[in-house]
Amino acid sequence: QVQLVESGGGLVQAGGSLRLSCAASGRAFSSYAMGWFRQAPGKEREFVAAMTRSAGSTYYADSVKGRFAISRDNAKNTVYLQMNSLKPEDTAVYYCAARWFTIATMSQDYGSWGQGTQVTVSS
Repeated sequence: QVQLVESGGGLVQAGGSLRLSCAASGRAFSSYAMGWFRQAPGKEREFVAAMTRSAGSTYYADSVKGRFAISRDNAKNTVYLQMNSLKPEDTAVYYCAARWFTIATMSQDYGSWGQGTQVTVSS
Protein backbone atom coordinates (compact mmCIF):
# COMPACT_ATOMS: atom_id res chain seq x y z
CA GLN A 1 0.00 0.00 0.00
CA VAL A 2 1.02 3.57 -0.58
CA GLN A 3 0.10 6.57 1.49
CA LEU A 4 -1.02 9.62 -0.47
CA VAL A 5 -1.09 13.29 0.47
CA GLU A 6 -2.60 15.92 -1.85
CA SER A 7 -1.74 19.60 -1.90
CA GLY A 8 -2.22 22.62 -4.10
CA GLY A 9 -5.93 23.25 -3.81
CA GLY A 10 -7.37 26.69 -3.21
CA LEU A 11 -9.65 29.43 -4.43
CA VAL A 12 -9.28 30.63 -8.01
CA GLN A 13 -11.35 32.74 -10.38
CA ALA A 14 -12.96 31.20 -13.42
CA GLY A 15 -10.47 30.93 -16.25
CA GLY A 16 -7.56 30.54 -13.84
CA SER A 17 -5.22 27.64 -13.23
CA LEU A 18 -4.11 25.43 -10.35
CA ARG A 19 -1.69 22.55 -10.09
CA LEU A 20 -2.45 19.80 -7.63
CA SER A 21 0.26 17.53 -6.31
CA CYS A 22 -0.01 14.13 -4.71
CA ALA A 23 3.00 12.82 -2.83
CA ALA A 24 3.23 9.09 -2.25
CA SER A 25 5.13 7.26 0.42
CA GLY A 26 5.68 3.56 0.64
CA ARG A 27 7.11 1.05 -1.71
CA ALA A 28 7.18 0.82 -5.46
CA PHE A 29 5.35 3.98 -6.50
CA SER A 30 6.25 3.23 -10.11
CA SER A 31 4.23 0.01 -9.89
CA TYR A 32 1.00 1.90 -9.32
CA ALA A 33 -1.33 3.42 -11.85
CA MET A 34 -2.50 6.79 -10.52
CA GLY A 35 -5.80 8.55 -10.78
CA TRP A 36 -7.50 11.77 -9.83
CA PHE A 37 -11.13 11.91 -8.78
CA ARG A 38 -13.34 14.69 -7.47
CA GLN A 39 -16.49 15.02 -5.41
CA ALA A 40 -18.71 18.06 -5.35
CA PRO A 41 -21.21 18.65 -2.52
CA GLY A 42 -24.23 16.39 -2.90
CA LYS A 43 -22.73 14.50 -5.82
CA GLU A 44 -21.06 11.18 -6.36
CA ARG A 45 -17.29 10.92 -6.60
CA GLU A 46 -16.34 11.10 -10.27
CA PHE A 47 -13.34 10.19 -12.36
CA VAL A 48 -11.15 13.05 -13.60
CA ALA A 49 -7.91 11.60 -14.99
CA ALA A 50 -5.63 8.59 -14.77
CA MET A 51 -2.17 7.61 -15.87
CA THR A 52 -0.38 4.31 -16.32
CA ARG A 53 2.67 3.28 -14.30
CA SER A 54 5.16 4.41 -16.90
CA ALA A 55 3.16 7.52 -17.88
CA GLY A 56 2.74 6.01 -21.31
CA SER A 57 -1.04 6.39 -21.41
CA THR A 58 -3.52 8.83 -19.95
CA TYR A 59 -7.30 8.93 -19.69
CA TYR A 60 -9.53 11.91 -19.03
CA ALA A 61 -13.15 12.57 -18.30
CA ASP A 62 -14.83 14.35 -21.18
CA SER A 63 -15.60 17.30 -18.92
CA VAL A 64 -11.90 18.08 -18.38
CA LYS A 65 -10.36 16.92 -21.64
CA GLY A 66 -8.23 19.65 -23.17
CA ARG A 67 -8.14 21.64 -19.92
CA PHE A 68 -6.55 19.28 -17.38
CA ALA A 69 -3.31 17.31 -17.66
CA ILE A 70 -2.11 14.50 -15.44
CA SER A 71 1.59 13.80 -15.09
CA ARG A 72 3.90 11.94 -12.76
CA ASP A 73 7.49 11.97 -11.64
CA ASN A 74 8.40 8.50 -10.45
CA ALA A 75 11.74 9.72 -9.13
CA LYS A 76 9.87 12.06 -6.78
CA ASN A 77 6.98 9.68 -6.03
CA THR A 78 4.58 12.40 -7.08
CA VAL A 79 1.63 12.73 -9.42
CA TYR A 80 0.30 16.07 -10.60
CA LEU A 81 -2.91 17.46 -12.02
CA GLN A 82 -2.50 20.69 -13.97
CA MET A 83 -5.88 22.38 -14.24
CA ASN A 84 -6.34 25.22 -16.72
CA SER A 85 -9.36 27.25 -17.86
CA LEU A 86 -11.11 26.39 -14.62
CA LYS A 87 -14.88 26.68 -14.42
CA PRO A 88 -17.18 27.03 -11.42
CA GLU A 89 -18.43 23.49 -12.09
CA ASP A 90 -14.90 22.23 -11.38
CA THR A 91 -15.42 23.15 -7.73
CA ALA A 92 -14.98 19.98 -5.66
CA VAL A 93 -12.72 18.11 -3.31
CA TYR A 94 -10.04 16.47 -5.43
CA TYR A 95 -8.58 13.11 -4.45
CA CYS A 96 -5.65 11.20 -5.81
CA ALA A 97 -5.73 7.43 -5.80
CA ALA A 98 -3.37 4.56 -6.49
CA ARG A 99 -4.09 1.20 -8.08
CA TRP A 100 -1.62 -1.65 -8.24
CA PHE A 101 -0.32 -2.18 -11.74
CA THR A 102 -3.22 -1.58 -14.14
CA ILE A 103 -5.03 1.64 -14.92
CA ALA A 104 -8.72 2.09 -14.19
CA THR A 105 -11.34 4.80 -14.30
CA MET A 106 -13.72 3.47 -11.63
CA SER A 107 -13.18 4.63 -8.06
CA GLN A 108 -13.93 1.18 -6.62
CA ASP A 109 -10.90 -0.19 -8.46
CA TYR A 110 -8.48 1.99 -6.48
CA GLY A 111 -7.20 0.77 -3.15
CA SER A 112 -5.30 3.76 -1.77
CA TRP A 113 -6.66 7.27 -1.40
CA GLY A 114 -5.46 10.63 -0.18
CA GLN A 115 -7.40 12.86 2.17
CA GLY A 116 -8.44 15.27 -0.58
CA THR A 117 -7.80 18.92 -1.33
CA GLN A 118 -10.49 21.54 -1.88
CA VAL A 119 -10.66 23.41 -5.18
CA THR A 120 -13.09 26.31 -5.39
CA VAL A 121 -13.64 28.23 -8.62
CA SER A 122 -15.48 31.52 -8.35
CA SER A 123 -17.46 33.00 -11.19
